[in-house]
Amino acid sequence: MRSEADIVKTIQTYSDNIRRICFVYLKNDADTEDVFQDVFLKYAQCKQNFENENHVRAWLIRVCINRCKDVLKNSARRNTSIDELHFLPSTVLDDNRETLEAVLALPQKFRTVVYLHYYEGYTAPEISRLIRKNINTVYTWLGRAREKLKQMLGGELGE
Repeated sequence: MRSEADIVKTIQTYSDNIRRICFVYLKNDADTEDVFQDVFLKYAQCKQNFENENHVRAWLIRVCINRCKDVLKNSARRNTSIDELHFLPSTVLDDNRETLEAVLALPQKFRTVVYLHYYEGYTAPEISRLIRKNINTVYTWLGRAREKLKQMLGGELGE
């Protein structure tokens, strides 16, 4: 098991990212919190040595995505309103509320690549490795997601 100091540091560093990824997938607070705890519990129990902070971040995101997919497969889903996004900074919600609502309304595969690219700053090749899809698939999904977002937002999306 990892040291308490390492676990606390990792949670402090990545908690916001993991929570947001969980919410993008699950769209409700209860499941988000469950998966959030599972991810960091797995980290605490993981014996793997990580090369650097990027490796830790990628590992946490991969575990998070896998756990979210498990929850989606195994539970009845309900719709959640954007008002449940209380863990996001208010400036993100105030300034980008309409865009965030549109992103959350996208189909899951598009929502995932858009979130990882625009909100987490991953490149298409990095996303490809994280979600285990062909790089051309990621580029296609990003392009289709942009088109859908343009339609949803009335052509207001900047390139």
